[in-house]
Amino acid sequence: MADQNRTPQYEEGSLSLIGAVALGTGVMIGAGIFALTGQMAEMTGPLFPLAFLAAAVIVSFSAYSYVKMSNTYPSAGGIGMYLQKAYGSTLPTAFHALLMYFSMVIAQSFLARTFGSYTLELFDLGDRSLFVPLLGVGLLLAAFLINLSANKLIETVASVLGFIKIGGIIVFGVVGVFIADSIEMGTGGDAPSPTISGFLGATALGILAFKGFTTITNSGSELKNPKRNLGKAIMISIGLCVVIYALVGFAVASNLSLSEIIETQDYSLAAAARPALGEAAVAFTVILAMLATAGGIIASVFAVSRMLAMLTEMKLVPHRHFHMPGSVQKHTLVYTIVLGLVLTAFFDLSRIAALGIIFYLIMDIAIHWGVLRHLRESVGANAIIPSIAILLDTLVLGGFVWVKATSDPLVLIVATIVMAVLLVGEWLFLANRDKSENSDHSHSH
Repeated sequence: MADQNRTPQYEEGSLSLIGAVALGTGVMIGAGIFALTGQMAEMTGPLFPLAFLAAAVIVSFSAYSYVKMSNTYPSAGGIGMYLQKAYGSTLPTAFHALLMYFSMVIAQSFLARTFGSYTLELFDLGDRSLFVPLLGVGLLLAAFLINLSANKLIETVASVLGFIKIGGIIVFGVVGVFIADSIEMGTGGDAPSPTISGFLGATALGILAFKGFTTITNSGSELKNPKRNLGKAIMISIGLCVVIYALVGFAVASNLSLSEIIETQDYSLAAAARPALGEAAVAFTVILAMLATAGGIIASVFAVSRMLAMLTEMKLVPHRHFHMPGSVQKHTLVYTIVLGLVLTAFFDLSRIAALGIIFYLIMDIAIHWGVLRHLRESVGANAIIPSIAILLDTLVLGGFVWVKATSDPLVLIVATIVMAVLLVGEWLFLANRDKSENSDHSHSH
């Protein structure tokens, strides 16, 4: 009986189409537009708005596999479940699902630090290096408390913040473009000149700004009429974000020179508001960024802990209760927050983003390969689209790795070590699991 209350609770039909779009765009807009603009400009110079568009094209090809799978297998496990359908309860499933899990936790830390960077534009507290992680840690703890509550509250909070944020960002974009002298960007003396690898690297980062659409796949078992609404929610979210990112990209580019965008890369929207509209506009932009990142974290924590709970149920990852009460999903929520706190405290924004995109693209390639090799008939997929998605993913991942190898090889070393540890750890866990499957295995407490 004691074990029964540990099973995750999913409420069928508790999430509306609008709620799912709000969750998806909430995660997407939070991460992408506020902190990636400057990093992308640093990689590809004046072509960064085009890199956002290139990322949207790639994500649209990617979304095809997810829509096909979510229509056939709607579930709360989302990507974990899709990988299992493609590869079975095997090492490739566990490894790639954990890559997705880590890339989502990384996205939370990215949001948390972005929240810190923008908040400091309102208060002159001196040392950014101390206060950015402190504010980020505070936000993660608040998201943890909200996520301990009911689904309805999470959906309501994420939806309200989502609508405020989308409205506010559209206002920022329209006003920014409207008051600019021209939509030409000044380059400034030390601006980088575009290269092919730089453009591919910036496009890879741009994908981080869209990958929130995968959050929607995790709500499959709770969405009303999932077979009709899941694909719809994904495409609406991506479409909304393309329009919003294009607007904001033009607004920032037309109010700051390229070197200024790069210099203020962690808070470039607030910096773009200052010359055009003064301090009131900075306050508006900062509050918008705070709401956006907070909403993004609440939605993301919800989805990530859900996915890890599903992997635990599928016996693909080890699980320890550490004497905590409540369901497995409450435990995975605690693990997710603790991991996010560590990343937020010790990594800067560009390194967090780099780790996230490497893990995400490798997992994404595995999803498309799974559809091509194992699930094409059962999900009714056309072979050409996943093949193009694999090609595009590989291209931008290669460009990104090349840029990082020349500018920040430590990130690649950390990514390789984490993946090696995950592979070996999962291999040992699954080997032991298979051994003990025959014996009556009691759940550890």
